Amino acid sequence: MSAESTPEPAIPEPGETGPRRGGKGRRRKARSSRRKALLVTAWTAAGVVVLGGTGVGYVYFKLNGNIKSVDINQALGADRPQKVDNGSENILVLGSDSRSGTNKKLGGGTDDGSARSDTAMIVHVYEGHKKASVVSIPRDTLIERPKCTDTQGTAHPAASGVMFNEAYSTGGAACTVKTVESLTGIRMDHYLEVDFAGFQKLIDDLGGVPVTTTKNIDDPQSHLKLKAGTHTLDGEQSLGLVRTRHGVGDGSDLGRIQLQQAFIKALIDQVKDVGVFSSPRKLYDLADTATKAVTTDSDLGSVKRLADFANGLKGIGSSHMKMVTMPVQYDPADLNRVLVQKSKAQQVWDALKNDRPIPASATRGTATGEAKGVVSAS
Repeated sequence: MSAESTPEPAIPEPGETGPRRGGKGRRRKARSSRRKALLVTAWTAAGVVVLGGTGVGYVYFKLNGNIKSVDINQALGADRPQKVDNGSENILVLGSDSRSGTNKKLGGGTDDGSARSDTAMIVHVYEGHKKASVVSIPRDTLIERPKCTDTQGTAHPAASGVMFNEAYSTGGAACTVKTVESLTGIRMDHYLEVDFAGFQKLIDDLGGVPVTTTKNIDDPQSHLKLKAGTHTLDGEQSLGLVRTRHGVGDGSDLGRIQLQQAFIKALIDQVKDVGVFSSPRKLYDLADTATKAVTTDSDLGSVKRLADFANGLKGIGSSHMKMVTMPVQYDPADLNRVLVQKSKAQQVWDALKNDRPIPASATRGTATGEAKGVVSAS
């Protein structure tokens, strides 16, 4: 259904109360705390992308104020890779886990207001916007972090041999973008960040995500227990699935990324297939949740801009999305950490720079995590 034919929800005039939410629906409260969730929350942005192309931009007055934005360009200045003008786009999608407010209730931990990034993905949209490649960057990768300036103007010195996700805890979005650009040599055209609480609520608003598991998953740390078979996961269960390390595979972060990538495809399919576009109320609720969950770069910092951007991506389904993990190997000194396989990673970056498919040779023989095929879309 096109945006023009989608019925619009009632939009309050200035000073009026916004649309009331019905008492019915599938929302659930979180039933227990979670400490380390959010490996896939960045992909709530997939929901924003699909919904944006089918009507979100037209509930502007209510939703525009939901979106938070950061001026990445001003913080990073001119010392960045050159934009390759070949019709492609590169988007850094990040999941952030704040330690305060609603996220504290879901994730546990201290109430110090700090935040961390548990998910980072480079989404490369090919010329024509009909297909995409997604490269996951393991958070436990040991890297050389460049010096950077955050969006508050504070300078942070370079650091050697630190974990990748330390860039976010040090200098937030700007330092993470700077680190990714330094690591890849590729300019990030856009930045999308989704928070922990928003991900869970979006899944519940969608009515859950159907997945099929080929093995039993029992992880006391993520509090997830699933028997092999087909399940419709609610928000809390989805968080449990994407944070599972010890319930399946080799117990590594790489295995968790494999589960995460499978769940992303199931989420994209569910957003496309669920019957929300004939229901203005459900569409509005999903849009309200999604726009509250997302933080963008300033170029996407309004509903109209986000919807225009999303409209160009809505044709990319899960079958046209290749998902890989940045080529790494286990660190011999600490098997809980990984090191970039530089020559193979360069094959990935060269392919994206030239708007070409990622060659199979780039990921052959790299560390994987041994959880591939355990979860699939139903």
